[in-house]
Amino acid sequence: MKSMTGYGKGEAADETRKVTIEIKSVNNRYLEINTRFPKALGFVEDTVKKQIQEIVKRGCVDVYYTYERTGESDKKVILDLPLAKEYITAAQTAVAELGLTDDTTASSVLRMPDVLTVGAAEDDAEEVKKLFLSATYSAAVELDKMRRTEGEGVKADFEKLVSNIERALMQVITRAPAVVTDYRDKITKRIADLLGDVNVDEARLAMEVAVFADKCDINEEISRLTSHISQFRAALQSDEPQGRRLDFLSQEMNREINTMGSKANDLELTNLVIEMKNELEKIKEQIRNVE
Repeated sequence: MKSMTGYGKGEAADETRKVTIEIKSVNNRYLEINTRFPKALGFVEDTVKKQIQEIVKRGCVDVYYTYERTGESDKKVILDLPLAKEYITAAQTAVAELGLTDDTTASSVLRMPDVLTVGAAEDDAEEVKKLFLSATYSAAVELDKMRRTEGEGVKADFEKLVSNIERALMQVITRAPAVVTDYRDKITKRIADLLGDVNVDEARLAMEVAVFADKCDINEEISRLTSHISQFRAALQSDEPQGRRLDFLSQEMNREINTMGSKANDLELTNLVIEMKNELEKIKEQIRNVE
């Protein structure tokens, strides 16, 4: 089991470049990967996202990077040769037409406007991709390790909370059969208090008790809740992402517990239902952080 929150950092370098990738993740219903690469590095975005997707299956992931050139300069001087020729031709024309001395030199031409410009040096896209891939993998593995560590803590909490629900359910199972008997005793006593020695119609009394027993019967709810608890425990042991499954099971458990509460015409059962709901709310809160 994994948490959806974590942090990882990875680095990769060669003789002329260094890449650092940092990954942070938080809760999210689906997998969402946010990158902030400039246009010049847009070609690495898909590579980075695919690498993260191989390890992270759910959560909101933010990717941060630094890219440095540690060897040759990342700037390149660009000569506009056609423009330089135009300047030279213009100078030669001026010499011929105006009788001037031709003092044109390479240095003077290079000082002419726009003959030289400074741009980004061309980079080996495939080598850059390899560095980003390596750094991203290291960061994602570190992130995954942290998410697993947190997930083990969450799993321990789940096991404790679901055991509390199961323990309360066992008390419900023990108490439920006595509810009808207690109701029969109470209604018999009430009739005796009101009517004194008047004979009670046993058939009518039995019918009343039967109707009550049918209304407060929670055997189906107990059976389904027991099954959901068993499935919940099985999901906790899986190595696959189980967040959505656990969320579904918690909703089903909540449905059965609520139905028990609506049928429980008994103070002790009502208190047990409240206890189970309290534990289930803690589970639902924790599930928000499970991958």
